[in-house]
Amino acid sequence: MEVTYPYERRHSRWYEKALLALPFQLLVGLSFVLLLPSLEHWGWGYWQAMDEVRSNTLLAIALSFIVIVLTQRRLFRFPGAHIVSYILPTVTSVFVVAIALLFFTREGYSRQLLLIGYLLTLAWCFAGYFIGIRYRRLKLGVVPFGTAKDLLSSENSELRMLGSPDLSGVRFDGIVADLRSDELTPEWERFLAHCTLCHIPVYHVKQISESMTGRVQIEHLAENDFGSLLPSGFYSFFKRCFDVVAVIITAPITIPVMALTAIAVKLDSPGPALFIQNRVGQGNKDYKIYKFRSMCRDSEKDGAKLAESDDMRVTRVGRVIRKTRLDELPQFFNVLKGDMSLIGPRPEQRAFVEQFDEEIPFYIYRHVVKPGITGWAQVVQGYASDADDTRIKIQHDFYYIKHFSLWLDILIIFKTIKTILTGFGAK
Repeated sequence: MEVTYPYERRHSRWYEKALLALPFQLLVGLSFVLLLPSLEHWGWGYWQAMDEVRSNTLLAIALSFIVIVLTQRRLFRFPGAHIVSYILPTVTSVFVVAIALLFFTREGYSRQLLLIGYLLTLAWCFAGYFIGIRYRRLKLGVVPFGTAKDLLSSENSELRMLGSPDLSGVRFDGIVADLRSDELTPEWERFLAHCTLCHIPVYHVKQISESMTGRVQIEHLAENDFGSLLPSGFYSFFKRCFDVVAVIITAPITIPVMALTAIAVKLDSPGPALFIQNRVGQGNKDYKIYKFRSMCRDSEKDGAKLAESDDMRVTRVGRVIRKTRLDELPQFFNVLKGDMSLIGPRPEQRAFVEQFDEEIPFYIYRHVVKPGITGWAQVVQGYASDADDTRIKIQHDFYYIKHFSLWLDILIIFKTIKTILTGFGAK
């Protein structure tokens, strides 16, 4: 068997280097973004004349850099997170917040030094991404039994099928196996045990499948899966507070936009500007959702019907506001009422809920969290137009519930902005 003591030692050194990656980023990166601008701006020995302006500026740059590094490391855990696309918005957002805090607290700071720190942080993040890109793609060995043999390589991981219970001298970042398969022989089980002893992670196939697709398979949920699908009560409370504050802060911008949108809807076609409909929310309870009308009047007089590509019921203005998601803005009132969150699974009509509950296992569980204006399924998949699309959407929704966290919400916010700019998934 190839998993020998010499390999263990080589792999352990690699493992230790991986553990040192974050300290290296923080220590060397902080020195880069703090020392260079300080020396250029204030000259050698600047620390000997440290005043309020200097200390506030350096502290703001340091804290911003730490938040950016930790955020990017968290975002990279999720599938579809093309981290290079989020470097500019992440760095810019954090520095804007830092400047806003300094401005509103009336603390003294150097604008020039903050700008230099911002540019150097951008340079550090982009350089780190492009230098480390060759090492970022995981190389995983696959034990060819059960559902593991159906896995395919993705952008972030290279999968290699193992022909026998040894590594053949290849250095893998981990081993993937269907640990519930009856095909695993004692020889393969001993191989997996040796890999674990040598600090080579062994993953169950479901873990890798979820991390590659951003979906949780709902056909074979076990008892333990329900425990992992229970969202955090503490984060739910924090999220509710954030939702209310975000809606209130953005009101000076969203209210005029909503007024203009309402006028455009009224001028474009007969009927009310606002569309009110019953939807199913948290706890499987009905509530009234508010949207700008994007379809012709009485579009559902013959019953509820899912939107389709090039739907003839959509008006001219409706196509624009659906593509830019302006039709969703009135749902900010739903957020204030507590019916919805800014981020969560999209709510459906009761008729569709009952239909999908009959066709899709565990469908009703998606109502364990508040529905959202935007969500993981919307930014990854787009709108669902039939039962098959809905089944995939539910798998995305379960992934969101299982990984219910600030970091995933931040990624969804970035993806939502991209969706608004590109019109992805609009129907």
